Amino acid sequence: MTTHTADFPLDAARSAIEVALDEDLGPGAALDVTTLATIPADQTATARVVARAPGVVAGGQVIELVLEAVARRLGSGPVRIELVVADGDGVGRGDVIATLSGPTRTILIAERTLLNLVCRISGVATHTRRWAEALRGTGCRVLDTRKTTPGLRALEKYAVRAGGGRNKRMGLYDVAMVKDNHKLAAGSITAAYAAIRDTYPDVPIEVEATTTEKALEAVRAGARFLLLDNFAPADLADAVRAVRMTNEIVEIEATGGLTLEVAREFALTGVDYMSVGGLTHSSPILDIAIDLDSD
Repeated sequence: MTTHTADFPLDAARSAIEVALDEDLGPGAALDVTTLATIPADQTATARVVARAPGVVAGGQVIELVLEAVARRLGSGPVRIELVVADGDGVGRGDVIATLSGPTRTILIAERTLLNLVCRISGVATHTRRWAEALRGTGCRVLDTRKTTPGLRALEKYAVRAGGGRNKRMGLYDVAMVKDNHKLAAGSITAAYAAIRDTYPDVPIEVEATTTEKALEAVRAGARFLLLDNFAPADLADAVRAVRMTNEIVEIEATGGLTLEVAREFALTGVDYMSVGGLTHSSPILDIAIDLDSD
């Protein structure tokens, strides 16, 4: 059983859960008018979190955190949770992801917030796994981007890791990326690179290039991480060869126009990575449900 929980973004998850519960139940409250009117406070139940489609699970700890948060708002007893699969595990239709036992009110009030989050990040993990499988054996790894859902970046990037991908950067603060507008504003790739290195000497720098000539300029300026944007496969292979002849230790990432159907062709050009914004901005959810056991 694979597990990815050691690097789970606990604080970010708790923050997202509180916002989601406020949206659903009212700020700081647990006002589910249907459940509170129809379910006695002392009623208990057992339920199963079940996959409705095949995919990759991410967010086992989200299940626990949502149920804890709802129990705290209700002032109810805890829900006992047994996780059957770990984050990063594959599931088939009908597979049980977790079993829940405890106050019926807590389970039902938590249901939608729990599923909104777990379905979303499991969908990201599932989509990422398809890319990781497509690139298997090529030496190329799939990266995410900053095209994430506001407020869910840490969870979505965790899901990318659970699915077998890698995180490129968490934000604008941890890696500098020189893109076309920066080059225009600074005057050149060389000038932009030098300005960042002078101002933030310890921050990694990646430079975007749209031609082989610009890629080589970036390498001459000192760049050791290149983003080659919107190259056709043959042109990309030529650019990789030219860069490697200049400096073998430069890491090269491809982006732009990448799909699963062409992923392997691009990977075999010799790039180290390909970045795919769709991992986070276009992944469909993994269909997951909570089924309450009947008597």
